Amino acid sequence: MRGTVGGSRFRYTWPAMVGIVLVLVGYLLGAVPVGYLVGRAFGVDVRTVGSGNIGTANVLRAAGKWAAILTLLGDMLKGLIPVVLARGLVENEWLHAAVALAAVVGHCWPVFLRFKGGKAVATGAGTSIGLAPLVGLGLFAFWWAVVLVSRYTSLGAIAVMLVSPFAFVLTGQPLPYVLYTVTGGALVLYRHVENARALIEGRERKVGQREAEG
Repeated sequence: MRGTVGGSRFRYTWPAMVGIVLVLVGYLLGAVPVGYLVGRAFGVDVRTVGSGNIGTANVLRAAGKWAAILTLLGDMLKGLIPVVLARGLVENEWLHAAVALAAVVGHCWPVFLRFKGGKAVATGAGTSIGLAPLVGLGLFAFWWAVVLVSRYTSLGAIAVMLVSPFAFVLTGQPLPYVLYTVTGGALVLYRHVENARALIEGRERKVGQREAEG
């Protein structure tokens, strides 16, 4: 299809335009600061409490159990929805992976909070469930198991990011999805560098304590 802008002719295809829009939607949905908004609804600015993170663990410390549950569900949905939308509209596995990565990037660097976001564990879980439902749910259960046993949310996050690529490979997921777990997982691990250092040094706080990973 041909179009004209400012007298200049250019070529474009609807699939390409749809792909750009879907990636943008992935980023913008991922950038919605659910934890911040939930905290505000409960009368707290989570950025001023504990680690200052907008993720579930810090919301738990700042605003309590129900606020944390809402944050967890909201963060997962903002990863799940754009991926499911992309899979429903376009049969392109590379695009599905790109949308998933955009959602994770949006959570980590949200335009709505001057690019100061969270660590994308729950959002990453949502994208994984969107790409490969059974595998993603299994990984989410694995994350919960590590957290329940250790009481360290950061340890659960690090563990699941290390395991995810192998889980996707062993279950025969498409190459773009596997590469997403590698790049997205690396991004989440990067956001947990300080938590990993704190774990090694014995400074990391457990779930429910005053300061820790969010």
